[in-house]
Amino acid sequence: MRTRPLRVALLGCGVVGSEVARIMATQRDDLAARIGAPVELAGVAVRRPNRSRPGVPPELITADAVELVKRDDIDVAVEVIGGIEPARELITTAMEHGASVVTANKALLAADGAALHAAAVKHGVDLYYEAAVAGAIPLIRPLRESLAGDTVNRVLGIVNGTTNFVLDRMDTTGAGYSEALDEATTLGYAEADPTADVEGFDAAAKAAILAGIAFHTRVTAADVHREGITEVTAADIASAREMGCVVKLLAICERTADGASVTARVHPAMIPLSHPLASVREAYNAVFVEAEAAGRLMFYGPGAGGAPTASAVLGDLVAVCRNKLNGTTGPGESAYARLPVRPMGDVVTRYHVSLDVADRAGVLAQVATVFAEHGVSIDTVRQQVRGGEASLVVVTHRASDAALSGTVAALRRLDTVRGVASIMRVEGEQPK
Repeated sequence: MRTRPLRVALLGCGVVGSEVARIMATQRDDLAARIGAPVELAGVAVRRPNRSRPGVPPELITADAVELVKRDDIDVAVEVIGGIEPARELITTAMEHGASVVTANKALLAADGAALHAAAVKHGVDLYYEAAVAGAIPLIRPLRESLAGDTVNRVLGIVNGTTNFVLDRMDTTGAGYSEALDEATTLGYAEADPTADVEGFDAAAKAAILAGIAFHTRVTAADVHREGITEVTAADIASAREMGCVVKLLAICERTADGASVTARVHPAMIPLSHPLASVREAYNAVFVEAEAAGRLMFYGPGAGGAPTASAVLGDLVAVCRNKLNGTTGPGESAYARLPVRPMGDVVTRYHVSLDVADRAGVLAQVATVFAEHGVSIDTVRQQVRGGEASLVVVTHRASDAALSGTVAALRRLDTVRGVASIMRVEGEQPK
């Protein structure tokens, strides 16, 4: 075994970073045996160096992250700061000075992954990021290594634990959105500012990363259609239940039927209770990968949290350290396919549309005519009248998003339609 330790610069020592430091210390001997050389922390960069950090030697703490990654003795930089800057500068500086990089930074990878991969190639180092998507669940490595010889057609799943917890609570306890979000915050599943989660930004970044790897093409977060869960109501949850469905925030990345382009989207959707994703509870994540030869694969587990995410970080750390010892690098970016990302308007799926309408004869006929004029076929219609208020719930057959948007715009112009209460996509098997 090589005696000189591989030295690691840890950038960030919050929930995830502190767990990385703890595992490196408690599993020191096992990590050395698995890698083939000792591995040790050379420095820990933080914004507030005077804060107490149990388990981290004070002499390793520094506020100068740039100086840390410029050191010649750093073999690997582990970035768990998050955000775009200063993370981008620190990662590229570390690479320029010969360090491989392990990162959990989904936002940066989804925004500028191509440039980071190019920098890694230029400087002959690794860029690993298993922890950027779905926490402890092995997903990135199976996509870019285990399935490298297959053709992946679809990636579909729940990739944000906060939103899954909120929607699960709304479904199982009858809680409203705000009440469920408050509980998620109390339990530590939601940040003080939950915008990135509940508005779908977090899931969209992960979808971009997954689509890029799965389809060998460059996909950024800006290419991903994004809708959050803030508009999901108790009425939506109840309607889903009546249909034998449940509401989930889904990330859906898929090749078009002709294989010449791809789509990527994040939005709430109704899925039937028979679908395996319907049983994914609380803050767990689950992702389906559908490939031509391998068929349908499911990856399930805790998608966030300090220890699960640190597990993914340490897995990458072992891999890049092994590569360092062998003088090699692992797989980099594969974007040879260069497939265009189609707009959301081209996506074809089914829809659940809830309308507040006037309680008088002929309304249903008018509504049905509008759907027909826009080429959207109706599967089922439910009509309810309560205290003089009437509503129609329409579930469609498959239609393009653009056709549905045109339908809704025309419905809003009818004097018999008082409002469009909600629109939600329906995925999975046809509910009966």
